[in-house]
Amino acid sequence: QAQLLESGGGSVQAGGSLRLSCAAGSYTYGRYWMGWFRQAPGKEREGVAVIYTAGVSAHYADDVKGRFTISQDRAKRTVYLQMNSLKPEDTAMYYCAGSNFYLANARRLNPDDYSYWGQGTQVTVSR
Repeated sequence: QAQLLESGGGSVQAGGSLRLSCAAGSYTYGRYWMGWFRQAPGKEREGVAVIYTAGVSAHYADDVKGRFTISQDRAKRTVYLQMNSLKPEDTAMYYCAGSNFYLANARRLNPDDYSYWGQGTQVTVSR
């Protein structure tokens, strides 16, 4: 069974919206941090938004604050990323990830501190 399963990517024009979903597979949901990371060609993977699945805390990268919202449905073992006002610079492969420890504040958007990963879903934003 896959660790995490992403869906919802696609191609949209600038200003449009998408909602990504990440369903837990073999990953044990509801204990630690889960979230979204993205990687554009030739660039390092970066944190976008993460949520503490045992509570309500969330963190966002500066360039998505006010545009993206992360949420969860504990009964469905699923984390969502609502992306509004999309820009061409948001174009990337988006990955869902989960941690296996409670993370200190400085580590929560660091992809190196996440052990469980999905296969990714492509988001493309055109002008």
